[in-house]
Amino acid sequence: MKELNRLKVVLAEKKKTGKWLAAQLGKDPTTVSKWCTNTSQPDLQTLSAIAEILGIDIKDLLYSSKNE
Repeated sequence: MKELNRLKVVLAEKKKTGKWLAAQLGKDPTTVSKWCTNTSQPDLQTLSAIAEILGIDIKDLLYSSKNE
């Protein structure tokens, strides 16, 4: 599957874990793990919440489609 989000990379840069993010969002850690491996994708509202929690721009969570 094509990688769409950079969640795993951003979490590593911020020195945070998927388990921590799951707790912040009130989501199951397995769900966040699937987002980190690009097995599934969070919806736009969730991406916005993740960006806010991490203090970043929502665009930083996505791979650019211009580089293809």
